Amino acid sequence: MPTPTPPENALDPPADLRRVLVAGEALIDVIRLGGTTREHPGGSPANVALGLARLGVATSFLTALGRDTRCDTIGARLGEAGVTLLPESWSLPTTSTAAATIGADGSACYEFDISWQLPRRIGLPPLHHLHVGSISAFLSPGADRIEQLASELHGEVTISFDPNIRAGLVGDRAEALARFERLAKLADIVKLSDEDALFLYPDLSVDEAARAIAAGGALVAATRGSAGSLLAVADTTVEIEPITVQVVDTVGAGDSYMAALLAWLLKTGMEAVRDGSRAELASAGGFAARAAAITVSRAGAEPPTSAEVGGR
Repeated sequence: MPTPTPPENALDPPADLRRVLVAGEALIDVIRLGGTTREHPGGSPANVALGLARLGVATSFLTALGRDTRCDTIGARLGEAGVTLLPESWSLPTTSTAAATIGADGSACYEFDISWQLPRRIGLPPLHHLHVGSISAFLSPGADRIEQLASELHGEVTISFDPNIRAGLVGDRAEALARFERLAKLADIVKLSDEDALFLYPDLSVDEAARAIAAGGALVAATRGSAGSLLAVADTTVEIEPITVQVVDTVGAGDSYMAALLAWLLKTGMEAVRDGSRAELASAGGFAARAAAITVSRAGAEPPTSAEVGGR
């Protein structure tokens, strides 16, 4: 499948900062809302890859798909945005699904039918940044390959990690916590939702958990739904005010936040990660919050383009 040219309204970071590999699951979201059912491509890492591409970041994607019509739907959607699917991504008999039942408040309750595995040998494209996370970081056997990949690239590229915990899929909490902490130590950027923090660190608030992780050297983005978000690095924390919109559903909101945060930081060369500039952190967090607000204002995981979210 040919890779389309990124949109002209892209953030357009320098070419050497535009090479991102996202590694993780892609699946079909089966959305149940108000007595209706529709299918839509999803999966947290796939959504992040889509969001990055729509913001003009050159993005490759390593996933696990079956050769079926659902795979075709996923491939077409990502390809239209400019995402390059690595050839090793076709490794399953059927493409995975996640059934999301949308509540009256717009929140989503998930049921998964997912398999996750990756080949031992992967031909990596040139890259500047690796993003991993969600189910693929915890579900065996593919989770071991994700951790190995992050370990091999640690120190050569920057790394981001979003655990996006699905309690019913990650297995034993202690084992999941150990996996999370190993990956967090490899990461330059860690995203943590309030639900992630509750599962991983039940005795800490999401803000306390974020600051504890940031003490290890990463930039931590803690998202708290309608309460806004917080960015923490070293001894610096910046509060990001929530943006009020009419919520249709929350599917993909955190993924849009993650993609926009990465796009902004890649644009600036990750200076905020290194020096903890409050002004740069506030700008990055504000950009990410605007992207998430646009996503929750429309149905499904539909991350915005840079034209929609606004530039620097």
